[in-house]
Amino acid sequence: MGGISHGRNEAAFVQGVCAIVSKGNWRTLSIPHVSDRFTTSNVHQILLQLSADTALSWSFFKWAQSLPHYHHSLPTNFTMVHLLTRSRRFQEARNLLQKFAFKGFLSSPTVLSSLLSGHGDQGSNSQILSWLVFIYSRSNKTQDAIRILELMKARGLRLDPHACSALLSALAKARLTATAWNVYDDIVRMGVVANVHILNVMIHVCFKSGDTEKAEKLVSEMDGKVVRPDLFTYNTLISLYCKNGMHYEALAVQERMGKEGIHPDIVTYNSLIYGFCKEGRMREASRLFREIKGAAPNQVTYTTLIDGYCRVNDLDEGLRLREEMEAKGMYPGVATYNAIIRKLCEEGKMRAVNDLLNEMDERRVQPDNVTCNTLINAYCKRGDMDFAWKLRNKMVESGLVLDQFTYKALIHGSCKVQELDEAKEVLLDMLDAGFAPNYSTCSWLVDSYCSLNNVEAVLSIPDEIAHRGLSVDKSLYRALIRRLCKRGLVDFAQKAFNKMLEKGLLGDSLVYASLAYAYLSTGKRIAACEILNEMVKKQLMITAKIYKTLCASLANDSGILDLLWSHAIERGLIARNVYKLLQEAKLSSQNDTLNVSSPF
Repeated sequence: MGGISHGRNEAAFVQGVCAIVSKGNWRTLSIPHVSDRFTTSNVHQILLQLSADTALSWSFFKWAQSLPHYHHSLPTNFTMVHLLTRSRRFQEARNLLQKFAFKGFLSSPTVLSSLLSGHGDQGSNSQILSWLVFIYSRSNKTQDAIRILELMKARGLRLDPHACSALLSALAKARLTATAWNVYDDIVRMGVVANVHILNVMIHVCFKSGDTEKAEKLVSEMDGKVVRPDLFTYNTLISLYCKNGMHYEALAVQERMGKEGIHPDIVTYNSLIYGFCKEGRMREASRLFREIKGAAPNQVTYTTLIDGYCRVNDLDEGLRLREEMEAKGMYPGVATYNAIIRKLCEEGKMRAVNDLLNEMDERRVQPDNVTCNTLINAYCKRGDMDFAWKLRNKMVESGLVLDQFTYKALIHGSCKVQELDEAKEVLLDMLDAGFAPNYSTCSWLVDSYCSLNNVEAVLSIPDEIAHRGLSVDKSLYRALIRRLCKRGLVDFAQKAFNKMLEKGLLGDSLVYASLAYAYLSTGKRIAACEILNEMVKKQLMITAKIYKTLCASLANDSGILDLLWSHAIERGLIARNVYKLLQEAKLSSQNDTLNVSSPF
């Protein structure tokens, strides 16, 4: 007692407290001149001294936490989690870890390495770090989770399968598919055996990236490991095939499900119906809808069909399905209304649109970005910019965030009514919001200025953007150059290209090929050859993507394009996979000629 009350020796204080705690004399510790002496350092030492009895350590930890002047440090918390984990009191350990996981830079490799240095139990360390990965993944802090994974790799610790699934799921949700594959390869190298949950997440990653080849390899991997695919596996695979328009493959998966005794649920049917609707194959979608067995059509089923019929210009059938849906007690949600509103806007039936909006208001169905963008786009196409701007302002007032579709619609509408200052202002707002304008957006501005014989205003757009303190990247210049080239304004396109180079932005294959095309189309063959020769010097190639892009945007002038490909082939500027596309285009052209000339 005396040593605790009056002594200044820290070691003696620690020993004295441990003795009192072991005897259960908690009141002694609450005496003010004793309780005031507790610090994070000596509490940490006491926990280590009591570590042989986890229950006693845990009781002391909670008691110390109740002291008004005292707060546990990161090392103290971590030590207690370690003691609880070692004693297999996992729920209490996880709950405590959850409380301080986001404090004190815990995800820092330096901090964690320091904390781990005092604990040599590899099993407990693996478990605790796995929990941290899980906690950070569920909170969408994927970078923190990945940093901990890297530390575990360096220390030879193995990640728990549940943490693996959580991290991969978070990466899939964020569409960080390349990172997800890197993490998957890492955990396999760390010795984690991929179970059905991990493999299912990776198939979901494939769905996010549209990669059917990798998904099929994962299913083969499941078969090889005797890991039985489940309903989630097959539903994800079917969704992936339907997303890519691979209906035969999707139906083959459904057939395999039947052979393996796995009954399709409404998610299975919804995915298959969506695939047919996406391709406009409403007869097949309707037949499948009628053949649903062992599951009940839900709001998603009806909304998918309603949207499909609206897209193939059968609004009456869409409205009939809506009535059927409501008769079964399923009320339309915002997605259902959006599908019908979009079709009504296309047909110019704005009074019917307003009726639906009033109905949504009565039923307390909140419009979303799609609703507002559809309406804004419709009024912009009609040239009613006053109403379009009112809708835009209502969006902001209701807490909806403007997205790239909002900005594009307003730019298009402003260009349509020749309000180019307004269009340029929206473009600046769009860039300020972090959205890059695409080729179409820039084309509207270029065409509008050209119609007013004010091409110089086009060239000033990048400077005005920079003057606002916004970043001007290559994509903006590329879009402006491409559109000027398409309009045959090659001299202005060259000026824009020179400005681009002055700003330290290098031209790419698409820019050079567009300029070469423009020079050829204006009869300036020597200038076109100089551009192509520059591509050779810079080792730039015309890839399949660039070939398809140019063919799509310059389809009306195939003769000049053929001349461009001929010059490019002479200089070895055509990528290998483009030759096949050129052959296919040639054969298609020959077949078209034969069909035209055939008397049958």
